[in-house]
Amino acid sequence: MTNDPPLGQKPFGPLRSYGRIKSRPIKPRQAGLMETLLPKIAVDPADPLGGWSGPVWLEIGFGGGEHMAAQASRAPEARILGAEPFVNGVASAVRHVEEQGLSGNVRIHHGDARELVAALPDACLERVFILFPDPWPKTRHHKRRIVQPGLLAELARALKPGGGLRFATDWADYADWTLERVLGSGRFDWPAARADDWRKQPADHVTTRYEEKRLGDCAPVFLDFVRR
Repeated sequence: MTNDPPLGQKPFGPLRSYGRIKSRPIKPRQAGLMETLLPKIAVDPADPLGGWSGPVWLEIGFGGGEHMAAQASRAPEARILGAEPFVNGVASAVRHVEEQGLSGNVRIHHGDARELVAALPDACLERVFILFPDPWPKTRHHKRRIVQPGLLAELARALKPGGGLRFATDWADYADWTLERVLGSGRFDWPAARADDWRKQPADHVTTRYEEKRLGDCAPVFLDFVRR
């Protein structure tokens, strides 16, 4: 038994996740992988890096896991940590991990990303991805958006100086919201010099099924920030 508090409670206080936790029934094969593979690649709360000595990247809200799996396949030298509360997304991600043989460098936290970020040691991350998060477009729901001062402070703590934070959205208001809060934190720079720097898809980006649906009110916007 351990008396350690749950992941993330210290910097954030009690956490509440919004949005869906589960939708359609999970397919039998994926359900089987949730029982057999997920425990082997789950983030260890006591040692979230798992002794990894190479680069560490984090994806917050990985959806179905396509982007996370593709990045892990391209960069086997990096450990990719992913956090997602939606059980169907986790079930999809473990299938990608199994099919592409990525159990060596992918670790999954099935839960709130803030819990995982709070457990990370200082200056351990080289890259963070927040791609097409729930926009919560109604003003009264903006407090539910993942980009908030508390999370940005924790990401700044966990990122190495010069580390990258990529945010992508297809909602114009959320892009403005994020720019204001990230730059207002005083912890990040935005080195964009021309419109193409945020309008064009980055060379290493992986398009996901969600992105292809174009559910927002603008073309995708990609904001690449650098930790000071």
